[in-house]
Amino acid sequence: MTKPKESSRPEPRRLACARCGTEFACDLSGTCWCAEEVAKLPMPVAGEDCLCRECLRKAAATAAP
Repeated sequence: MTKPKESSRPEPRRLACARCGTEFACDLSGTCWCAEEVAKLPMPVAGEDCLCRECLRKAAATAAP
């Protein structure tokens, strides 16, 4: 009898911030740090990919009314 394969979580996606180049990981399972952020910006903007935490917060501060 064979054991069923254990489902492994996918490896986090390695990214570089589209604005500053800081490297970070994006966990596509929904536990990414950005899910915890208050600021939610429409992404991507002009071809940008994800932003690091600091750049996301800076963008949110400049976009705030």
